[in-house]
Amino acid sequence: MQPFTYERATGLREAAAAVAGRPDAKFISGGTNLIDLMKLGIERPGHLVDISRLPLAGIADAADGGLTIGAQVRNSDLAADMRVRRRYPVLAQALLAGASGQLRNKATTAGNLLQRTRCPYFYNPAMACNKREPGSGCSALGGFERSLGILGTSEHCAAVHPSDMAVAMAALDARIETTGPDGGTRSLALGELHRLPGETPAIETALAPGEMITAVTLPPPPSGRQLYRKVRDRASYAFALVSVAVVVEGDAAGIRSARLAFGGIAPKPWRARAAEAALTAGPAGEAGWRAAADAELAGARQGAQIDFKHELLRRTLRHALTETTRPG
Repeated sequence: MQPFTYERATGLREAAAAVAGRPDAKFISGGTNLIDLMKLGIERPGHLVDISRLPLAGIADAADGGLTIGAQVRNSDLAADMRVRRRYPVLAQALLAGASGQLRNKATTAGNLLQRTRCPYFYNPAMACNKREPGSGCSALGGFERSLGILGTSEHCAAVHPSDMAVAMAALDARIETTGPDGGTRSLALGELHRLPGETPAIETALAPGEMITAVTLPPPPSGRQLYRKVRDRASYAFALVSVAVVVEGDAAGIRSARLAFGGIAPKPWRARAAEAALTAGPAGEAGWRAAADAELAGARQGAQIDFKHELLRRTLRHALTETTRPG
């Protein structure tokens, strides 16, 4: 780990300005991802701005019936909050499916959204990676591809976003609140936060230099039933091969409304708009559910090592819809 300087932020604007003023500066809070990357020499910040003591660790009811979640709320506290468990169970389930209890006790809401890919080639400095070294190439494509994406990828990168929490928030239509170095604020949909790789995989979000996430807002609880289902190689402490967040209203005879988001298959939490439309307009039951998955997978990347993800996604979606549309 290379030497770095450190300061503890005293205010939102000051913290944002401190990072914006130095191209080698980074925010740090829980540090569950950043410190690992620093130890490996993948992240090499020359200056760290500690924002962990800023007053952003609250969860509050919003005037419209939704919820405002501070950027510093720990994953374990968010999963345990009774408002989340009762009104947004898909989010509580997603949080509890991620990492270990010890990590959830440190990881923050904003940090979870901004964590970097777990692609093994990104984590290996000896391998070419356009995320780590822009323009160096992508060793993953044509290499060991089992953990890579099938939607939203490019010829420059096929790494997937690792967050469980973000997938559930995508299905809930969450929004991100930020503060910039000039003190200005803005709000953007979660789907606008993460960028697809295109020709610039190293640019992962729409945040400007020094712009800091201060909160996540959830709209009023949706009607219907909610479920998060994660499929992984191990029963615990493993990232998703495929995950599905489902918010549906209806039953096996027909689904009236649906919000779907997928994880483990794309460079960002993947809101499945094509599948949603097919699910509500198509035939009822399993034929309609499979048609919905097929609609989202039209044009998805194929390959000998990743074709299994297509069928795995279909079956995971089927399981989630079976659970959320059964009587009672």
